[in-house]
Amino acid sequence: MAVSSGISLLLASISALFLFSGVQMYLPWFVGTHLRTIFGGYLGSLLFIFILTAVGNLESFLFGKSFQMKVFPEVTFCLLVAVFASALVHRVCATTCFLFSIIQLYYINKYSQKVHAVPVPVQNVPAGRKKK
Repeated sequence: MAVSSGISLLLASISALFLFSGVQMYLPWFVGTHLRTIFGGYLGSLLFIFILTAVGNLESFLFGKSFQMKVFPEVTFCLLVAVFASALVHRVCATTCFLFSIIQLYYINKYSQKVHAVPVPVQNVPAGRKKK
């Protein structure tokens, strides 16, 4: 189900806010064991995706549908915000957030290229005549 950029901006912003506040509320639980700390980094990478979605929809809403996000400054800014938010929990959360975010960004880019890329037409070059 597709929604407009404005609704998607609102949903991504609220999801990011709830995720950040939930992680901060359960901070002692996340630093309890190593596995929970890694899970905190995974939630930080989800925070990155929500922030990236919100920023992308805000730019699409302000600048039009044809506007595309760039690696710098949009993606870098969102990644730094998510890593900083994860670092407020634990240093290992920040590291795993960065790693999970890079992996998620790779797969999102791969999927986006498959769905939204314009196919390039292939031109057949006629073979030249052979000389006798």
